[in-house]
Amino acid sequence: MKKYLLTLLCSIVAIQLLAQSRPMTMAEYAKAKTFTVKDLDNDTYVKFNNTYILDRYEMRKPYVITGDDGQKKRIDLYRLVAKDSMLDIATVIFYTNEAGKLYTAVMPLFNSNSDIWNQYFEDIHAIDKVEKNYVLKLSYVLSKEFSYQLYKSMNAGKDVKEEAGTYGTDICFPGDQLVNLANGTQKALRDIRPGDEIISPDAATHQTNIIRVKELVQHHAENYAITSLLVMHVAEQQVAGVHQVTLSGKVLQATPNHPVLTKAGKKQMGTVVNGDQLLCLDEHTNTLVTYTVVNKTEAAGGKQPVYNIVAEGGDAFMMNNIMVLQK
Repeated sequence: MKKYLLTLLCSIVAIQLLAQSRPMTMAEYAKAKTFTVKDLDNDTYVKFNNTYILDRYEMRKPYVITGDDGQKKRIDLYRLVAKDSMLDIATVIFYTNEAGKLYTAVMPLFNSNSDIWNQYFEDIHAIDKVEKNYVLKLSYVLSKEFSYQLYKSMNAGKDVKEEAGTYGTDICFPGDQLVNLANGTQKALRDIRPGDEIISPDAATHQTNIIRVKELVQHHAENYAITSLLVMHVAEQQVAGVHQVTLSGKVLQATPNHPVLTKAGKKQMGTVVNGDQLLCLDEHTNTLVTYTVVNKTEAAGGKQPVYNIVAEGGDAFMMNNIMVLQK
């Protein structure tokens, strides 16, 4: 038991040195143990009383571990974030056994109060008494995931294989993307301020509303992986016996996990495929028109901060004349 706990502790030190974080209080620890996620397969970003957020760790798929008894256990990891500062305060671990029973553990930050750490060890020990080798399975998952963070740290925050971008959990846009304002102009996202009025489209009616920016969330600079979508619209007409074709295109960039609304439903940017359709604003007619994705690329975007808008009165806004969703 001790060696597993020691492994956990070493792993915890690694990740918490890297994260932007603050210690949690005992009251927050107790509250966090009551947090639940209805759909662990699809709910990646869950708010609690507009005070705390459970944000799926690295957008990782769950671990499904089969023990010697042939029983499958599932482990899901979420960052626990304080909404007011957007700082990490813990990692929440959801463990589901073969019968569907859910156990929740809250791993505090390394510099949290010793009483909280003692409570954490008591809590996971209590689960271990009823779920055979719970701590062993937990040690495996945490060691693997947090060693990945060390790997990125040793490479200046980069994943040096494949696309070399950071697939973090920050759901945002580069600062140079253009937000459509209510007055018909556009403003760079990084320059948006609380109180700015922006356009919010309605996918059902194709009408636009005006909503007010409540907050511009900025995440620290990393070498984020960026997904780029090229969307096109084709208009054809016959004029004086001539077949005229007008092509118009737009480009949208965001982190791979940022949500957009396609005709097939809500998707993350990284899962959009060629042929998906997005709603866009036609600059000439000022109407909402369906555009088709014709090309998608995903690559490191270079070290930069990324941003996201929190607005009141609507869950969508226009970025580069393309409809996107708030996270």
